[in-house]
Amino acid sequence: MTTSLMIVIAGPYASGTGGDPALVRRNLDRLEEAAWPLFEAGHLPMIGEWVALPVLASAGASGPDHPLAAQVMYPTAARLLERCDAVLRLPGESRGADQDVAIARERGIPVYTDLSEVPGVGARPAGTVTL
Repeated sequence: MTTSLMIVIAGPYASGTGGDPALVRRNLDRLEEAAWPLFEAGHLPMIGEWVALPVLASAGASGPDHPLAAQVMYPTAARLLERCDAVLRLPGESRGADQDVAIARERGIPVYTDLSEVPGVGARPAGTVTL
């Protein structure tokens, strides 16, 4: 059994979407696809938007394009990185995800760039879903 890690999944969220809600949702879906393999391997997956978006909503902001978002989105990720054990960086251009990786490396937190690099994930039985 692998030691359970809290792993922040970092990748494009709003990047490359032009603010199109369907494209933003597609990006979030892609981030969330990595959650099950991590959980299945005994880890706790975390995505910054899972925390930041409810915080924004509770502050009365209409979403990630609201002016208050700059005070919530990146700071939420930075706070999560104070408590996480690793980062899984998914492909795609993303200033926020690149910032997450930089913070993780500064703090000596492992950064994985493929699910197969995560302890316990590469050892999953044949027939399980991979990204």
